[in-house]
Amino acid sequence: MDSTDELLARYHEHGFVILQGILGGAEIDALREALQPYLDLEQAGRNDFEGERTRRVYSLVGRGEVFERTVEHPAVLALVDALLQPGYLLTASQAICIDPGETPQPVHYDDVFYPLARPRPAVSVSTIWALDDFTAAGGGTEVIPGSHAWGDERVAASYGKTGDGKTGAPSQAADIEARLVPVEMPAGSLVFFAGTLLHRGGANRTTASRRAFSHQYCEPWARQQENFTLSIPNERVRRMSPRVRQLLGYSILPPFMGQLAGRHPEKSLAADYVNSLVVDDEELERSEKV
Repeated sequence: MDSTDELLARYHEHGFVILQGILGGAEIDALREALQPYLDLEQAGRNDFEGERTRRVYSLVGRGEVFERTVEHPAVLALVDALLQPGYLLTASQAICIDPGETPQPVHYDDVFYPLARPRPAVSVSTIWALDDFTAAGGGTEVIPGSHAWGDERVAASYGKTGDGKTGAPSQAADIEARLVPVEMPAGSLVFFAGTLLHRGGANRTTASRRAFSHQYCEPWARQQENFTLSIPNERVRRMSPRVRQLLGYSILPPFMGQLAGRHPEKSLAADYVNSLVVDDEELERSEKV
């Protein structure tokens, strides 16, 4: 695999980079096996963005050790280390299975909910790991190279809107379609891209499903998309590595962002933990009875 510096150079130029063969055959099989029972629940998307012929599994990091290991994969974290501030967090973790007949997802960028003017540095970075081969016909992710550096006005046009909020001309949509490039890569590879890069899930015109999963990371001061401290049961978090627990939000951004009533959030994972507000109220009750 190319060096971290070479990968970062391509990332800064194009807004994305492909890491080929990051997983071996045994790892791919283990991930597929762990994921399949959740896909069998047939939880289809609820709208055009999620995909009505797309199955999604949220808070994936909390669904098995095989997924935890990918969250802290050293090749990925080497890139994130260079792009985000120390103490960065995991902001989203989900599986995405695009089934046959799915239509293209709307073009979007992942950190759109941070209301900061573009062009700007990405507040988050995303990964999409291929569990099946990504092809142009099979629902592979499609990207617009260089769009991570676009300003607000040009991005608005990509959504089919003009600067005054009215529907854009058909030529604008055609221009965006022409700029989309399919990410084609074998199973076991991943695409790493800026949260400001315009992209979409492609249409699946084949007879086979396209399985993948995505982990996204954000600056330590940014709100996470998924509230992992609530979505993942404590007994599962206790078994995770310290690095994964930190990424989930059981951590402090100095001097005190993320504190839990003046204490480190890791304390809430102790088997005998009692919320400090409850402890204080019980102490007040005892003092009133004396």
